[in-house]
Amino acid sequence: MNIKIVKDYQEMSRKAAEYIAEKVQRFPFIKLGLATGGTPEGTYKKLIENHRNSRTSYRDVTTFNLDEYIGLSGNHPNSYRFYMKDHLFDHINIVPANTHIPKGDAGDSEEECERYEKLLAENGGIDLQILGIGKNGHIGFNEPGTSFQSKTHVVPLTSSTREANARYFNSMEEVPSHAITMGIGTIMKSREILLLVSGEAKKDAFTKLMNSEPDESFPASVLLRHPNVTIIADEAAASGLK
Repeated sequence: MNIKIVKDYQEMSRKAAEYIAEKVQRFPFIKLGLATGGTPEGTYKKLIENHRNSRTSYRDVTTFNLDEYIGLSGNHPNSYRFYMKDHLFDHINIVPANTHIPKGDAGDSEEECERYEKLLAENGGIDLQILGIGKNGHIGFNEPGTSFQSKTHVVPLTSSTREANARYFNSMEEVPSHAITMGIGTIMKSREILLLVSGEAKKDAFTKLMNSEPDESFPASVLLRHPNVTIIADEAAASGLK
């Protein structure tokens, strides 16, 4: 693992965006795995700035998102399709047809998982996967106990994960109870992984990751087995490390 400790969230976002933009410039046909949530928002903002200032082109880039809520269409303001359009896609020159996110409103969610997994394989997999880490160690929506061999699948969301995402909804009742997520085995097929960790709230999870062995009770620990992982963590998140 290549671990970079930076001052704060802003520097983490800037460093991450520089890292991603440099990859896109070197490999125009790169396939990016993207994440949602609070952690990557700053990174996407910096990528938009880079696109405008440095003219980094995304015309030939293909993206695959980690997950999507079941029951939400791509036009729903709390769907991850909407999030990606609002935070990145609508502000760069990426081809919409090259942006892939599981369909939360698919008639058959299990069939949609199979379609998405097949689509990933047909495109040769992901070159660079961006990840965050949950307080309980989840990556994507893969909660503790998820098999390290899992493929794209339907997952019931734990109360802690739903509570963490409730701030984006009007009430807890509106937070979806299930999602489609890339499996851990699918994520691990990525040729490179960039893990972003920020804030005091992620200190315990990051400390545990850095002091653990691979164990399915802590999903992020599987990254210890990956041959090409870069971690950018801010000082608050890394404050538990010796």
